[in-house]
Amino acid sequence: MSNPIISVRGIGKEYQLGATLQHDTLRDQITHGVRSLFGGGKRPEKAKNSFWALKDVSFDLNAGEAIGIIGRNGAGKSTLLKVLSQITEPTEGEIRVRGRLASLLEVGTGFHPELSGRENIFMNGVILGMTKAEITKKFDEIVAFAEVEKFLDTPVKRYSSGMYVRLAFAVAAHLEPEILVVDEVLAVGDAAFQNKCLGKMEDVAKKGGRTVLFVSHNMAAVQALCGRIIHMKQGRKVGDGDVNEQVNAYLGEIKQPTTGAGAESVPLGKVITLNQLDFTPNPVTSGKDLKFSVELGSNRKTNLSELAVLIYSVFGARIAILDLRRPDGQMSIDPDNPYRISGTIKDLPLVEGDYRIGLFLNCAEYYGDYHDLASLTVSAAIRENALPPYPAHYRGALELDYDVEF
Repeated sequence: MSNPIISVRGIGKEYQLGATLQHDTLRDQITHGVRSLFGGGKRPEKAKNSFWALKDVSFDLNAGEAIGIIGRNGAGKSTLLKVLSQITEPTEGEIRVRGRLASLLEVGTGFHPELSGRENIFMNGVILGMTKAEITKKFDEIVAFAEVEKFLDTPVKRYSSGMYVRLAFAVAAHLEPEILVVDEVLAVGDAAFQNKCLGKMEDVAKKGGRTVLFVSHNMAAVQALCGRIIHMKQGRKVGDGDVNEQVNAYLGEIKQPTTGAGAESVPLGKVITLNQLDFTPNPVTSGKDLKFSVELGSNRKTNLSELAVLIYSVFGARIAILDLRRPDGQMSIDPDNPYRISGTIKDLPLVEGDYRIGLFLNCAEYYGDYHDLASLTVSAAIRENALPPYPAHYRGALELDYDVEF
């Protein structure tokens, strides 16, 4: 039997809370150098508290496998991919990678913002060890897939997030790495582009015989693409194997509330925390009013310009959003003044079933979607003198209120 293309043994990644001595990336090291230059030479103290983003993670991946990595926010998925991609160094353990690896982990990494799309394509190819002739052979195919012909000679710093991701994925997928690593970043694109990317990843794995690692909260996409799933929880691998078995374990896990009475705050990035995200009643009957409340905290003063509650099906398809922006566009939060908002969804039109709840927020420092922060169960409405309803999965997502005449 051939050697695995990736071998991971006992990987751990420890972070010091509040520390300024730990530098994950080249950017962090440069920042520390500048601070040392102008900071009077005083050496900052190491933080007393730490946490393990990854702990004792081991597995093997073979060539041609398409593997999904699933888990809640903070489970260690993205940290694992960063370690595998050599973006950050593990605190302990060993990784062996036998092949050329291309990763697409977050908008803003991998490309030089001052260079044009054309220049970045060639730069990334060189980084992957390709010759100019090899890159040129793939060039037209990359540009056609990304649909950025008009902006090819524009610096990528002027690209929208969607354009950036389209080009970044096209480069990563077409320059023939033995291993393709893709994080949730594809959620930036529209539905048509996401389907296009899934099709390309399937071709890369099944027809090209290359290995794909795919992190996503969209269980339908994971089930369609992957033949194996690694399930992460609190930095550890808690499952590895059959797709349906691991998806069902994960869906059971997300029904356990992460916020509310007695629960700890959930970090949403480095500044904002989610203190509370409640729905009342829960379960709720389809067609009835549903009250909701959100409380956000912060570790320093910041301004929040956008906020939305995201409602997903149990398999990760977005059903609806609750737009919670203020008319004046600004919501100020500081450690002593958490931001609270509440409201009511009138006549909830969702078909019975389980739903996954997330948030989108845009603060002064960053923006993004945060998945699986709560769950909502909808019960079937009882209608007198009506025919038995079709099964919920057959009826779709919405329960329409309508009249009919014969």
